Amino acid sequence: MRICQSDAVRNRRVLVTGSSRGIGRAIAERLARDGWSVALHYAENRAEAERVVASIGPRSQGLYQADLANPAEATRLFQAALADGPIHALVNNAGVYRQMSFADAGDGEFEATLHKTFAVNFESPMRLCRAAVKAFAATGGGRILNVASRVGFRGEPGAALYAASKAALINLTRSLAVELAPKNIQIFGIAPGWVDTAMSRDGMEERLAAILETIPLGRMASPADCAAASAFLLSDDAAYLSGVVIDINGASYFH
Repeated sequence: MRICQSDAVRNRRVLVTGSSRGIGRAIAERLARDGWSVALHYAENRAEAERVVASIGPRSQGLYQADLANPAEATRLFQAALADGPIHALVNNAGVYRQMSFADAGDGEFEATLHKTFAVNFESPMRLCRAAVKAFAATGGGRILNVASRVGFRGEPGAALYAASKAALINLTRSLAVELAPKNIQIFGIAPGWVDTAMSRDGMEERLAAILETIPLGRMASPADCAAASAFLLSDDAAYLSGVVIDINGASYFH
């Protein structure tokens, strides 16, 4: 078992969105091992979320359902978690990715993809940030981690709306870091490239060799790689950092 950083960490509670699987689950489990109490969020699959609760054990403090495709649910989610105890950090991990041809998609598909992509990837995280900032300002500070993406810094075919939503999240992170520093509120991001999750594996088998050729380290990131960077940013070791967005891409892209 990992040794917690300090007694202070033991008394901290973090809300992690999209924590029933993939990167979100890895972040929740890593923070729990580091001594955080973790409030978990899921959108649809309660059974998967309950498996994370069981994995975390006593460090699990709250399980909440919210459909973040409806941005109004974001504030409700934070207030529900806050009603069960103080929150000292927020991880905006929940996200959606729908590949789509920008020019060739039908108008209905385009509008539906635009709405859901920005609602889940940007509008809901923004509203969660706003709710968290209000709570943190009243309690002397806090930390926010936004899970962005490599495509927020670069273009990729079929991903225009996803890339735009993640670029917006990155620049929200940077702007809020400057604005909120005087309130002792730190905000960070991670920008993963290819990560070995169920979402990225969908239809990837035929492209795996080509993908790996673009990654100098020779493998995709694991959810644990993303969780390790997240744990650092939320730790006291990152006390002088804010506005930082860490690339997790195996040296495949620099900016």
